[in-house]
Amino acid sequence: MNKKRNSVEFKITGRYALFADPVTRVGGEKFTYQVPTYQALKGILESVFWKPTFIWYIDAVRVMNKIQTESKGIKPIKMSGGNDLSYYTYLRDVEYQVLAHFDWNYQRENLKDDRDEHKHHNIAKRSIKKGGRRDIFLGTRECQGYVEPCDFGKGESFYDNYGELDFGVMFHGYDYPDETGTNELFARLWRAKMQDGFIKFPAPDDCSLLRRVIRKMTTKEFENTRNFTLINHDLTVEDLRKEE
Repeated sequence: MNKKRNSVEFKITGRYALFADPVTRVGGEKFTYQVPTYQALKGILESVFWKPTFIWYIDAVRVMNKIQTESKGIKPIKMSGGNDLSYYTYLRDVEYQVLAHFDWNYQRENLKDDRDEHKHHNIAKRSIKKGGRRDIFLGTRECQGYVEPCDFGKGESFYDNYGELDFGVMFHGYDYPDETGTNELFARLWRAKMQDGFIKFPAPDDCSLLRRVIRKMTTKEFENTRNFTLINHDLTVEDLRKEE
């Protein structure tokens, strides 16, 4: 797997995960995909470290443990009050290796003074080493996750020399206005396949992805000194910036 100059590599573990199709997450029964989606992994990485200056791109994921599911009876709160009874199907005992990189968000030219690749990359790696700057969830809030550094592709996987697995059409991710420059939210779909435990994700702008419009949406504005701070002056990452 090709690694870029600003690539990051990390391992994700957790007792449970729920990577469900967003369409089925509104209510009622919930059933997980067999593998994490591009958007779920991107969200995990954004919890580790993110600024609107750049966009994270997930290059690949490696499934380390055997894919196993477990169903649980849940009593979600109903909108009308009281509780309902539903069954949620989770992935159990998960471990993944992830390879990703970032690129500048060229839709945000007003933040170009924050484009310091060296500092962003080092802070991202240090954030992974510390387990992330925010809590990590594996698809849903009740599934706590943990991140730590790793060498992508190293170690044994249950799916080594397993061959190809086809998961059919899956949700890939969202096209947000602040990343595309259009005032619409799009959902992306793709035909997911795993080879010997490795899933290589197509880039969000890949023409092979299926897209559909979800709704109109406007870009959230970030302005230096108002709701955004340049990396060189961001006190929230002061300790990470000073580390050797």
